[in-house]
Amino acid sequence: MKVFKFGGASVKSAKAIKNVASIIRLYQGQELVVVFSAMGKTTNALENVVHAAYNHLPDINEKIDVVRKFHQDILDDLFRDEANPVHHLLDGLMQNIKEFTKHTGFSYDEFYDRIVSWGELISTAIISAWFDETGLKNILIPAPALIKTNDHYRDASVDWQKTCELIGKQIPAIFSQNPYHIIITQGFIASTKDGKRTTLGREGSDFTASVLAFCLNAERVVVWKDVEGLLNADPVYFKNTQKISKLSYRETIELAFYGAKVLHPKTIKPLQNKNIPLEIKSFYQPQEQGSIIQASEKSDCLLPFLILKKNQMLISFSARDFSFVTEDKLHRLFGVFHQLNIRINLMQNSAISFTVCINDAGEKLMEIIGELQHEFEILYNRGLELLTIRHFNDDLLKQHTSNCKIYMEQRSRSTLRVVYSREVQGEG
Repeated sequence: MKVFKFGGASVKSAKAIKNVASIIRLYQGQELVVVFSAMGKTTNALENVVHAAYNHLPDINEKIDVVRKFHQDILDDLFRDEANPVHHLLDGLMQNIKEFTKHTGFSYDEFYDRIVSWGELISTAIISAWFDETGLKNILIPAPALIKTNDHYRDASVDWQKTCELIGKQIPAIFSQNPYHIIITQGFIASTKDGKRTTLGREGSDFTASVLAFCLNAERVVVWKDVEGLLNADPVYFKNTQKISKLSYRETIELAFYGAKVLHPKTIKPLQNKNIPLEIKSFYQPQEQGSIIQASEKSDCLLPFLILKKNQMLISFSARDFSFVTEDKLHRLFGVFHQLNIRINLMQNSAISFTVCINDAGEKLMEIIGELQHEFEILYNRGLELLTIRHFNDDLLKQHTSNCKIYMEQRSRSTLRVVYSREVQGEG
C-alpha cells in the first residue's frame, strides 16, 4: 500500500486535475490512499473570508464569491454538462461556508478551523466527481472521520491511539470490499472526538499522509510537487538550486524545523518510527526519479541548504523594573505565546531583554501587547526576513545579506540564522 499526497499547486486548475488523474492511472491495480490539499490558493482566500467574517466587515460576501468563482471556473472546464450534479454539490458546500460565517461565537482559532477546512472538502468533492466521470474508481472518506485530535485549534495534536484504530478498521476493509478502487481523503483537516473540526497546522497535508502511512504500515509515501525532487533551496528565491537524490530523516527534520517548504515539520517522525521511506516526485515529470528521504545518513552531504521565511516580525521584551529576564519571566512570556498559538521561529535573550522572531502575528500583536505591556516595555519590527543557512559559510552570508540591516544573528556548529530587512524599518 502506498500513500500519495498532492498539494494545492497540483490541482489548481482543470488541466492540473486531469494531469493528476493520468499520474494515478500509472499505478492502477495498486492499493493507493491519495491525500489532496485545497485547490491552488484556496486556503489563502478562505483566510480572507475568516478575517472578514470574524470582524464583521461589509465585504464578506465578496470574499466568499472569490472562493465560489475559482471553483466554479474549474467545474465549468471539467464538466461541460451544466446538469451534472457536481454543480449542485458546489452550491451546497458554498452555502455551508456562508452559514458557518454567521456563527462567530468562538475563539478566532476555532472559527478559523471551522471555515478554512472547507477548502479541502470542496477540493476532494470535485476531484472525486471528476474521477468518477472518467472511470477512475474511487471512494471518498472524510479525513475528520479518520484523524482525531485534541482541541488545540490551528495546530491540533493527533490522538494516535484513536486515529490508528479508525484508520486500521476502515481503510483495509474498503480495499477488501472494493478492489481496484483508490481511496481519496483530505489533508490538513481532522476533528476532535466530539466532531469539532480542527486543522493540523499550515501546509499540514504532508503530515496527514504521514499519519495515514504510519497507521497503515504503508510501503512508502510519495509527495508530488512542482519541482523535480528535494532541492537545497527554494527556486522562487534562490538561483542555481541543486537536487538532492537522498537525504536522511534526521537532516530532513532539521530542515523542516527551520522552515523549509519541502515538508510540514511533523511529517518525518511517524515515518522514521516505522522506517517508511518518503519520495518527492514532480507531477510534471511523473516517470522521472525524484528524491528519497530514508533512515541512512550515509548519503547526507554538506551542501549548504538555504531557507528563507518572509513576512517576519521581531518583538523585544524588556522588564520595566530593569530586573533580569530569568526563568519566571520567560515562563510568563512563553505562556502568552502558547495561549495565542504563536510559534517562535528564533529567540535570543540578554540580561534584561528577550527577543523573538515569529511569523507576523497580525491582529494577535495587539493581544500580545495588551497582555504584557504592564510588565514589559515592548518594541517590534515588521516586514523582516529570516534566512537560515544549514552548513553555512561566510561568503554565503555576505552574498545574501549585503546592503541589508541585520537585527539578529545566531550561529551554531552547522547552522547560521539571521533576521534582517532590505530597508530600514520603523519601530513600534
